[in-house]
Amino acid sequence: MNEARVTMIRERLSAAFAPTELEIQDDSAKHAGHAGARSGGGHFTVRIVSTEFSGKSLVQRHRMVYDALGDAMQQEIHALSIQAKTPDEA
Repeated sequence: MNEARVTMIRERLSAAFAPTELEIQDDSAKHAGHAGARSGGGHFTVRIVSTEFSGKSLVQRHRMVYDALGDAMQQEIHALSIQAKTPDEA
């Protein structure tokens, strides 16, 4: 597990969304040998609960998460599975 990447993801998402729940799972080991793994990017699953997602579609929520992660989506993160919910949905 790459703690530095998990910490970076946690910090960026926490700053952008002030989540009530945030779980980050590093799935990179499951993808050893995959093209994205060879280039150095990790595979992660994120479950985030925030009021910031209220009134937003699933696509809008995912875009918000991608925007919050910024340049990390180009180098540090190869694949990201996102579950973005409001507190009422969680």
